Amino acid sequence: MHPGEIEVNEITGYWSFLLSIDWKDPWLIGLILLHVATTSTALLTRNNTNFQVFLFLFLLLVVYFSESINEYAANNWRTFSKQQYFDSNGLFISTVFSIPILLNCMLLIGTWLYNSTQMMATLKTAQLKERARQQRKSAAETAKSEGKDKSE
Repeated sequence: MHPGEIEVNEITGYWSFLLSIDWKDPWLIGLILLHVATTSTALLTRNNTNFQVFLFLFLLLVVYFSESINEYAANNWRTFSKQQYFDSNGLFISTVFSIPILLNCMLLIGTWLYNSTQMMATLKTAQLKERARQQRKSAAETAKSEGKDKSE
């Protein structure tokens, strides 16, 4: 056992599980940077709905295949990791992989809902302005026609 490693039977809760992870492992740093890049992309492309839909579907597809990714990583962990993290229950991959991706998906949905409410408010404002303009126009025409009737 390496110094600082924790035996599986020593993990009594989720917090001790998180503490048992070697966060300085290069591939984990890369994964965290990937999550940061995904979140940044989701935020920076908030006005490009087509790209966001593609990103959303891609992220959901990756989460869908996380069980297969977990199996592959469990079989090949020595090629990229210092420790075997990939348990059969999928706790590790859910924690460091799927949950951040699903949070990004929630961020995308929140962005879409916000954009929808802004668009609906803009549309309703435009409708009210058009209705007021129509009413002013019809009132002006009515006043004009009443003025003609009185002059005749």
